[in-house]
Amino acid sequence: MDFETITYALEDGVAVITLNRPDVMNALTATMRAEITHAVIEAGQQARVVVLTGAGRAFCSGQDLGDGADASNMDLERTLRDEYGPMIRAIADCPVPVISAVNGAAAGAGANLALAADVVIASESAYFMQAFARIGLMPDAGGTYVLPRLVGSAKAMGAALFADKITAQQADDWGMIWEHVPDDVFESHWKARAAHLATGPTMAYRRIKEAMQASLGNTLEGQLTLEAKLQGKCGGTRDFQEGVVAFLDKRAAKFEGR
Repeated sequence: MDFETITYALEDGVAVITLNRPDVMNALTATMRAEITHAVIEAGQQARVVVLTGAGRAFCSGQDLGDGADASNMDLERTLRDEYGPMIRAIADCPVPVISAVNGAAAGAGANLALAADVVIASESAYFMQAFARIGLMPDAGGTYVLPRLVGSAKAMGAALFADKITAQQADDWGMIWEHVPDDVFESHWKARAAHLATGPTMAYRRIKEAMQASLGNTLEGQLTLEAKLQGKCGGTRDFQEGVVAFLDKRAAKFEGR
């Protein structure tokens, strides 16, 4: 696949999508949003894990305010509905795990793009910022959905109103992300995490995503019913058979992702 604003690499079941406009801190344009959406959908069919990361010193600085016409005249409703919405949904709907490897600044829509992933791993020097209020806007790109669910209403409201930098350490302490690691081992660490998932039980991971996404809108009874249904599907996979045999044989399982 050929792209203008991102790079795409697939190796050993891991698809790495790199936002590649380092001169502008990987700010999002209409082209980039379309390319990310397309790449995530394709990766979900080709890979067993997807990684989103950024080139250079930033993960993503958010909307490129210099993209196209005067930013103050942008049709924000249309842009969010037709461009940001499909991008965030592609990540949520991806049938394999999605990791955000946040290598630097993740601000505005860039922060919420990162937080849309199933697992967020940040470098120690990275930070997150709901920068929208600084230019008279409210969080978007799923921010008002994901933030309260990750950190609670008090932290989410403060992050949105004050638009402060949230360090990787803070984000880790708040439960906003899975983990943060020292800069000097960041790349090798997320690659090892991705490799682990790429050799795991892919169908089980798919059901985990489905169950977790449904849980906050479900009753206990509804979730128990869903768990039974999805676990029944897991039980019919070759990976489950292999997992049981490997356990009894006291060896590591060799999952095929089926």
